[in-house]
Amino acid sequence: MIDHISISVRDLAHSTRFYHTVLATIGFDKLVERPDTTGFGKKYPEFWLNRRAQMEPVDGDSGVHIALRTTSKESVDRCHAAALQAGAESDGEPGFRPEYHASYYAAFVRDPDGNRIEVVSFVTDTD
Repeated sequence: MIDHISISVRDLAHSTRFYHTVLATIGFDKLVERPDTTGFGKKYPEFWLNRRAQMEPVDGDSGVHIALRTTSKESVDRCHAAALQAGAESDGEPGFRPEYHASYYAAFVRDPDGNRIEVVSFVTDTD
């Protein structure tokens, strides 16, 4: 069982604003803010950003893929839209992914550091 995830970012202030907007759509709030780290979650920090100034630039792919589970198609759609509005690049529009599972509804974006962030909900096409 995973307790929390931590990713490195070049610009902590920019990434904090980005993730505050995006994660709010799935009920996460900014719970911890320190000079070199920010933690988001519902009751306790589950998703951490750590400033790492010496990161190598990436060509849209950091090699990191994080999937966040939510409770509905609508929350997947809202999260994807909020991420795009906050400056993310779409890496997969919201939709069913039957190649993964019949009820797998997901969307993908690339954050400002090239991390692939997925939001997924297990639903039926009638939900």
